[in-house]
Amino acid sequence: MFSPKRYARLKWACRRGMLELDVLFLPFVETGFHDLSEDEQETFEKLLTCDDPDLFAWFMGHQSCPEPELARMVEHILGRVKV
Repeated sequence: MFSPKRYARLKWACRRGMLELDVLFLPFVETGFHDLSEDEQETFEKLLTCDDPDLFAWFMGHQSCPEPELARMVEHILGRVKV
């Protein structure tokens, strides 16, 4: 379970400075993050430690994410955004 302080840090980490990523991460963390299992929440937190150019490439479909757990999270986020 994420403490309020840890969740606040996570939410801050969603502010990337790249509009394309901000419009994915900020709404997701506010509306979809709490629906994730604890393992998935940890994966999302790990995803936010990746470099912006990599995240951009994965989310825009220019490259595949090399780590399967992160690739599943990318797909999950994209699926929620497109609904």
